[in-house]
Amino acid sequence: MSRRALRRLRGEQRGQEPLGPGALQFVLHDDDDVEEEGPKRGPGGRRPRGAGKEGVRVNNRFELINIEDLEEAPGVNGDRTDCLLIDAAASGNKRRAQSGHSESKKDGDVTDAAVPPEQSNTSGKLRKKKRKQKNKKNAAGESLENGLEDIDRILERIEDASGSSRPGPPPLSAKKHVLYVEHRHLNPDTELKRYFGARAVLGEQRPRQRQRVYPKCTWLTTPKSAWPRYTKPGLSMRLLESRKGRSAFAFEHSEEYQQTQHRFLAAVESMEPNNMVVLLQTSPYHVDSLLQLSDACRFQEDQEMARDLVERALYSMECAFHPLFSLTSGTCRLDYRRPENRSFYLALYKQMSFLEKRGCPRTALEYCKLILSLEPDEDPLCMLLLLDHLALRARSYEYLIRLFQEWEAHRNLSQLPNFAFSVPLAYFLLSQQADLPDQELSSAREKASLLIQRALIMFPGVLMPLLEYCSVRPDAAVAAHHFFGPDAEISQPPALSQLVSLYLGRSHFLWKEPATMSWLEGNVHEVLHAVDAGDPAVEACENRRKVLYQRAPRNIHRHVVLSEIKEAVAALPPDVSTQSVLGYDPLPPLDTIYSYVRPERLSPVSHGNTIALFFRSLLPNYALEGERPEDGGARGPHLDQGLNRLMLALRDMMANFQFHDLEVPREDHLEGDEWD
Repeated sequence: MSRRALRRLRGEQRGQEPLGPGALQFVLHDDDDVEEEGPKRGPGGRRPRGAGKEGVRVNNRFELINIEDLEEAPGVNGDRTDCLLIDAAASGNKRRAQSGHSESKKDGDVTDAAVPPEQSNTSGKLRKKKRKQKNKKNAAGESLENGLEDIDRILERIEDASGSSRPGPPPLSAKKHVLYVEHRHLNPDTELKRYFGARAVLGEQRPRQRQRVYPKCTWLTTPKSAWPRYTKPGLSMRLLESRKGRSAFAFEHSEEYQQTQHRFLAAVESMEPNNMVVLLQTSPYHVDSLLQLSDACRFQEDQEMARDLVERALYSMECAFHPLFSLTSGTCRLDYRRPENRSFYLALYKQMSFLEKRGCPRTALEYCKLILSLEPDEDPLCMLLLLDHLALRARSYEYLIRLFQEWEAHRNLSQLPNFAFSVPLAYFLLSQQADLPDQELSSAREKASLLIQRALIMFPGVLMPLLEYCSVRPDAAVAAHHFFGPDAEISQPPALSQLVSLYLGRSHFLWKEPATMSWLEGNVHEVLHAVDAGDPAVEACENRRKVLYQRAPRNIHRHVVLSEIKEAVAALPPDVSTQSVLGYDPLPPLDTIYSYVRPERLSPVSHGNTIALFFRSLLPNYALEGERPEDGGARGPHLDQGLNRLMLALRDMMANFQFHDLEVPREDHLEGDEWD
């Protein structure tokens, strides 16, 4: 027979005799034991049968036991029966407790009348036990939440005590600085994982070799196993001053690094990329050599190698950071007038360009903010001409609007064509989002229309080229009106034409959406109505254009050169376009602060090719061995010495020429060929 049948048979035999009123008695222990055993459920979480029935006569005490549950977990030492009876009573009490206040009162009265007083006392204790456990759970949850809140308060106190010098992020309750940089957004994998998933991004990455040991973990780049072993190249950073919560830093070159820098300049003058490769074999982490060779690879369409060289340059410079230098605080400054600092600016800009082309506009925006935070007042690379474009591509409309609202008062961002048109476009795109309240959507739409009308009145020469870029033909009313006609584009100053060409060449595709173009068309007609009505703002904006945009500053020219946008480069003034632009230092500042000077190049006459020496002698910085430019007389260019060197070079060249004797023609042949 099966065990179940035996149990049933045993239960029937034991339950043959009639039960008295005191037959059903619970085995009670101390309060602690009841609290431990009372709330337990049967195996599998099943409720015992008949636990919720009230006023039912029980002829067999084992009918309260779930046979299936008992089979799954047989009792030990004969104590299982009492535990299951307590479980049944507890589950019945729980079910009665959930039936409501009034019903529970009535049920309680019936139960007290139907069961013995000992059983009611036990059920009351079990009910109290249930309440205690529930209160304990709630108290545990509340204590966990309170603990997290206490941790947040402690972090806020630490942040307030340390001030802005702490490199970590500010507390969530505080409003972040507009140039605050987040470490996680400096990694392009973070953005790529959001687009394609972690498996697609990290699937092809191989584990780093164990024998490769790098000195530190960096934020800007991830060291690769294929890179040469890192050794300090002699690059370091020092703290210049700390005042008003801002710290000024500067990179420094050791004597060994200075010698490498001199060899790099000589390799650049040779105009031979192989010389740069040879230099990197001996100094694999020389920053300027890496950046210059990256440009050469980029011109040869080797984008992967060009990006790898830029990342290696960033890694070399990040390993040289001062312990107090922070990328995220927005309070660390690097003076662009120092040549040692320019390499960091250019490396960040090149990395930002690669990230934008790679399809990571959010990461590129973070790099743009980082470059701007290094010197926001001077803005040597003029990142304000690019920040709006990256913000729109990354769909960071709120950030762009906030930057415009905070900086408009002291930076006049509305006077830049890119901000004048990008901010209303951000408002309009924000009004197209469906997850915002209707009131905010209508407010953003009104603000967008107001700002785009101001931009069209201030910069009327933008509309027709923009429509041409978008392959949109304007209607007859707009094309025939003099305000947006050809005169609007021709009459604007050259500096303004350069800014307009830069903006349209970079951001024209953001306006190609049909909804955006329809919104622009409606506002263009509103502007034409205002012009025909004689709005005084039209004449005021025309006078302002003639005064403000006479000549662009040098940082805008530098930005145009780095952007490599054909339309903007073609609009550069002749005095800038005719200059020789060096890739490692484009258009250096006129007030450069030199920490060391390159020694004069030694070029004796007796060495080298004579013809090469002749052409080199025509250069203004040509000097013989042991001579210095200041050794001459009062005449600045040293014309006499230059002429003497030129004559010596010509004599040497003529002396090295060798003439071969030609065969003398025969006399009879000459006589036969003479004319009669």
